Amino acid sequence: MGNENQDVKVIVFQLNNEEYGIPVEFIGSIERMEQVTRVPGTPDFVKGVINLRGIITPIIDLRERFDLDKSEYNDQTRIIVTHIEDMTVGMVVDSANDVIDIPVDAIEPPPEVIGSIHVDYIRGVAKLDKRLLILLHIDKVLSKDELTEIEKVEG
Repeated sequence: MGNENQDVKVIVFQLNNEEYGIPVEFIGSIERMEQVTRVPGTPDFVKGVINLRGIITPIIDLRERFDLDKSEYNDQTRIIVTHIEDMTVGMVVDSANDVIDIPVDAIEPPPEVIGSIHVDYIRGVAKLDKRLLILLHIDKVLSKDELTEIEKVEG
Protein backbone atom coordinates (compact mmCIF):
# COMPACT_ATOMS: atom_id res chain seq x y z
CA MET A 1 0.00 0.00 0.00
CA GLY A 2 1.52 3.38 0.68
CA ASN A 3 1.76 5.98 3.32
CA GLU A 4 -1.50 7.80 2.53
CA ASN A 5 -2.28 7.98 6.25
CA GLN A 6 1.21 9.04 7.26
CA ASP A 7 1.26 12.62 5.94
CA VAL A 8 -1.10 15.57 5.80
CA LYS A 9 -0.54 17.93 2.85
CA VAL A 10 -1.10 21.56 3.85
CA ILE A 11 -0.88 25.04 2.40
CA VAL A 12 1.33 27.16 4.68
CA PHE A 13 0.53 30.84 5.12
CA GLN A 14 1.61 33.66 7.41
CA LEU A 15 -0.35 35.92 9.71
CA ASN A 16 1.40 38.30 12.06
CA ASN A 17 4.76 36.45 11.69
CA GLU A 18 3.22 33.10 12.65
CA GLU A 19 2.87 30.16 10.29
CA TYR A 20 -0.48 28.43 9.80
CA GLY A 21 -1.59 25.48 7.73
CA ILE A 22 -4.81 24.39 6.05
CA PRO A 23 -5.19 20.93 4.50
CA VAL A 24 -5.05 21.23 0.70
CA GLU A 25 -8.39 19.49 0.23
CA PHE A 26 -10.09 22.72 1.45
CA ILE A 27 -8.15 24.96 -0.96
CA GLY A 28 -9.44 26.03 -4.35
CA SER A 29 -6.70 28.47 -5.30
CA ILE A 30 -4.36 31.18 -4.04
CA GLU A 31 -4.88 34.60 -5.59
CA ARG A 32 -3.13 37.95 -5.48
CA MET A 33 -4.94 40.62 -3.49
CA GLU A 34 -7.40 42.58 -5.57
CA GLN A 35 -10.01 45.27 -5.09
CA VAL A 36 -12.75 44.06 -2.74
CA THR A 37 -16.27 45.50 -2.99
CA ARG A 38 -17.53 46.26 0.53
CA VAL A 39 -20.94 44.89 1.50
CA PRO A 40 -22.83 46.89 4.15
CA GLY A 41 -24.19 45.17 7.22
CA THR A 42 -21.55 42.43 7.46
CA PRO A 43 -19.15 41.77 10.35
CA ASP A 44 -15.91 43.81 10.25
CA PHE A 45 -13.82 40.78 9.32
CA VAL A 46 -15.94 40.29 6.17
CA LYS A 47 -14.17 42.63 3.75
CA GLY A 48 -16.75 42.25 0.98
CA VAL A 49 -16.82 40.34 -2.29
CA ILE A 50 -14.71 39.88 -5.41
CA ASN A 51 -15.58 38.57 -8.84
CA LEU A 52 -13.34 35.52 -9.13
CA ARG A 53 -13.52 34.18 -12.66
CA GLY A 54 -17.22 34.96 -12.88
CA ILE A 55 -18.09 33.75 -9.36
CA ILE A 56 -18.97 36.28 -6.66
CA THR A 57 -16.77 35.23 -3.73
CA PRO A 58 -17.03 36.61 -0.16
CA ILE A 59 -13.69 37.73 1.32
CA ILE A 60 -12.79 37.62 5.01
CA ASP A 61 -9.65 39.00 6.63
CA LEU A 62 -8.15 36.31 8.88
CA ARG A 63 -6.16 38.90 10.88
CA GLU A 64 -9.41 40.58 11.88
CA ARG A 65 -11.19 37.25 12.36
CA PHE A 66 -8.51 36.23 14.86
CA ASP A 67 -8.42 39.69 16.53
CA LEU A 68 -4.83 40.30 15.41
CA ASP A 69 -3.46 43.76 14.65
CA LYS A 70 -4.54 45.06 11.26
CA SER A 71 -1.90 45.31 8.57
CA GLU A 72 -1.73 47.13 5.27
CA TYR A 73 -2.10 44.88 2.25
CA ASN A 74 1.05 44.63 0.11
CA ASP A 75 2.59 42.63 -2.75
CA GLN A 76 2.84 39.56 -0.51
CA THR A 77 -0.82 39.65 0.59
CA ARG A 78 -2.80 36.73 -0.78
CA ILE A 79 -6.38 35.51 -0.89
CA ILE A 80 -6.65 31.80 -0.15
CA VAL A 81 -9.85 30.58 -1.77
CA THR A 82 -11.33 27.84 0.40
CA HIS A 83 -14.29 25.54 0.16
CA ILE A 84 -16.17 25.42 3.47
CA GLU A 85 -19.36 23.40 3.67
CA ASP A 86 -20.99 24.02 0.26
CA MET A 87 -19.61 27.47 -0.34
CA THR A 88 -16.49 29.26 -1.45
CA VAL A 89 -14.85 31.89 0.76
CA GLY A 90 -11.64 33.86 0.18
CA MET A 91 -9.41 34.48 3.19
CA VAL A 92 -6.92 37.35 3.22
CA VAL A 93 -3.52 36.32 4.65
CA ASP A 94 -0.17 38.11 4.89
CA SER A 95 1.49 35.65 2.49
CA ALA A 96 1.12 32.09 1.24
CA ASN A 97 4.07 30.43 -0.35
CA ASP A 98 4.48 26.84 0.69
CA VAL A 99 2.85 23.43 0.32
CA ILE A 100 4.30 20.81 2.64
CA ASP A 101 3.64 17.28 3.81
CA ILE A 102 3.42 16.95 7.58
CA PRO A 103 3.88 13.52 9.14
CA VAL A 104 0.82 12.71 11.23
CA ASP A 105 3.05 11.88 14.21
CA ALA A 106 4.47 15.45 14.11
CA ILE A 107 1.03 16.89 14.88
CA GLU A 108 0.18 17.51 18.51
CA PRO A 109 -3.17 18.54 20.00
CA PRO A 110 -3.58 22.29 20.39
CA PRO A 111 -2.39 23.83 23.64
CA GLU A 112 -5.02 25.48 25.81
CA VAL A 113 -4.09 29.00 24.69
CA ILE A 114 -2.37 30.20 21.55
CA GLY A 115 -2.17 33.99 21.57
CA SER A 116 -5.57 35.48 20.87
CA ILE A 117 -6.71 32.77 18.50
CA HIS A 118 -9.69 30.83 19.77
CA VAL A 119 -8.63 27.25 20.52
CA ASP A 120 -11.66 25.83 18.66
CA TYR A 121 -10.15 27.10 15.41
CA ILE A 122 -7.01 25.03 15.93
CA ARG A 123 -6.76 21.43 14.78
CA GLY A 124 -3.26 20.94 16.14
CA VAL A 125 0.31 22.16 16.16
CA ALA A 126 3.03 20.62 14.02
CA LYS A 127 6.69 20.75 15.01
CA LEU A 128 8.93 20.57 11.95
CA ASP A 129 12.64 21.10 12.54
CA LYS A 130 12.74 24.69 13.81
CA ARG A 131 9.27 25.58 12.52
CA LEU A 132 6.07 25.57 14.53
CA LEU A 133 2.97 25.38 12.37
CA ILE A 134 -0.56 26.03 13.66
CA LEU A 135 -3.03 23.82 11.80
CA LEU A 136 -6.49 25.34 11.46
CA HIS A 137 -9.92 23.72 11.56
CA ILE A 138 -11.00 25.79 8.59
CA ASP A 139 -14.61 24.67 8.94
CA LYS A 140 -14.68 26.10 12.49
CA VAL A 141 -13.10 29.46 11.61
CA LEU A 142 -16.58 30.50 10.54
CA SER A 143 -19.63 29.46 12.52
CA LYS A 144 -22.78 28.17 10.81
CA ASP A 145 -24.51 31.52 11.49
CA GLU A 146 -21.64 33.43 9.92
CA LEU A 147 -21.65 31.09 6.90
CA THR A 148 -25.36 31.81 6.50
CA GLU A 149 -24.70 35.58 6.65
CA ILE A 150 -21.91 35.27 4.09
CA GLU A 151 -24.11 33.14 1.83
CA LYS A 152 -26.52 36.07 1.78
CA VAL A 153 -23.64 38.21 0.54
CA GLU A 154 -23.00 35.68 -2.23
CA GLY A 155 -26.54 36.26 -3.33
